[in-house]
This record gives sequence, structure tokens and C-alpha cells, in this order.
Amino acid sequence: MKINALLEKLFSRTILSLFLVYTLFPMLWLVMASLKTNVELLGDPFRFPSPPQFGNYVNAFKSAHLALLFSNSVIISFSATALNALVASMAAYVLSRYKFKFGPVIFSTLITGILVPVSALMVPYFTLIRTLGLYDTKLALILTYTAISLPLSVFIIKGFMDSIPGELEEAALLDGCDFYQKFFRVIVPISRTGIVTAATFQFLSSWNEFLYAMLLTSSEQVRTLQMGIRFFASQFTTDFTSMFAAIIISIIPSVAMYSLFQNQIISGLTQGSVKG
Repeated sequence: MKINALLEKLFSRTILSLFLVYTLFPMLWLVMASLKTNVELLGDPFRFPSPPQFGNYVNAFKSAHLALLFSNSVIISFSATALNALVASMAAYVLSRYKFKFGPVIFSTLITGILVPVSALMVPYFTLIRTLGLYDTKLALILTYTAISLPLSVFIIKGFMDSIPGELEEAALLDGCDFYQKFFRVIVPISRTGIVTAATFQFLSSWNEFLYAMLLTSSEQVRTLQMGIRFFASQFTTDFTSMFAAIIISIIPSVAMYSLFQNQIISGLTQGSVKG
């Protein structure tokens, strides 16, 4: 039995180690490549940089105006995340706690949006944004990102709110809370884990989005960081090392956000799946 347990532990750790290497190797190679010259990279892609070219990061910021694009991404992503969390939590609360005739139909219709590819909605969103006169504005991207992720956010938050006992709301009503006080002072704090989970997914989606940023903007003053990475590749030449440096810069906020809230994300996904 001890031998079997030892072999099982050895096998599981071997598999986990291989998975860790498989996961980390591309990131480590990307960091290493961003510190090389283009000659070194094309000559031997797996050789360590000698010496490290930290100037690639400076060049990435200067040549592609990444500071402006970075600030645009911050404004758009955080605004879309806040708006999405507010709208999704309100919608999830109504669908979770109130029973009305078309409630299940509305919820089923809403979550089918999770299955629709974002590329299939390009024409409707572009037409709507142009009609509203919002083309080439930050507001266009904020509203679009908010809407695209609403189905997933509502699904996550509603699953969490379904597990909240109704007695808490009854107690709030007895204490004199109206609808809004009950929602913001009772339901939202209790549902914080689920809301943070949905908000984190929303932020990651907004930060890394490229397709609609290209479709709905045309000027550098509005475009996001992901659009700036395309600057380093042209028809005749590509500055690979500066491009890799820009990619590293764009990855840092996503990794930091997920690392910061990973415990709440895991807790929100598991708790939201259990009712009662």
C-alpha cells in the first residue's frame, strides 16, 4: 500500500511539474526574447541575452506611445468593469429573488449570449455605435465591452445570489430598508465574492480585447494598448524584441489582477455553484 501511495504521489507530482513547465516556458521565453537584440533573437531564439537589452522597453514606450495607450486601456477597462458589475448585479438580483412570468425566459435568453462568438456581433455593434455617434470614442468601447460580458457576469452573480437565504432580506425589510438599501447594504456585501469574480473576468476580457478596439476606433488618442503592439509589425520589417517588450508590459496588469483576486475567484465559482 505504501509503495502504491508513493507511486501515485510521484506520478501526480510529475504530471504537475510537466504542466508547470508547459505553462511557464512560453512566458519565460518571451521575457528572455524581450531582452535580446533582433540579431540575437533571429540567430538563436533560445540563447540567453548577452547583455540584457532593457532599452527595448524604453523603445517600446517611445516608438509606439505606449504610455498613452496604456492609460486608455486603464480608463476603458476599469470603467467597463465597474459598469458591468453594477448592471449585472442588479439584473442578477432581480432574476434571482423575484419570480415573474417571463423571468426564466429572460434569463435563458440572456445566458445564450455566452455561446455567441464575439465576432458574430461585429456588424450589429458597429452599426449601433455609428448610429449613436460614438465611433472613435472611449465610451464606445466601454459600452461594447460592458454589453459583451453581461451574459457571463449575470450567470456568475445570479448563481451566487441564489445561495443567499431569503430571511436576510426579510430582516432588512423589518429594519426599515427600502429596495435600494436592501440591495446595496445587504445583498451586494454578501455577494461581494461573486461580483469580484465576474468583475475580474470582465477586466481581463476588456484589457486583452483587440477585435472591437480595432473595429470601433481609428485614432491613436482612443486606441488601447493591444492596438499599440501591432505598431511593431509592418509589411517589410518587424521589430520583434520591442514588440515582445510591449507584450510583456500588456500582460503585467492581467497577471496582477488575477493574482490579487485568485482566492475570491475560486471561492466565488465554487460557492455560486451550490444553492441553499
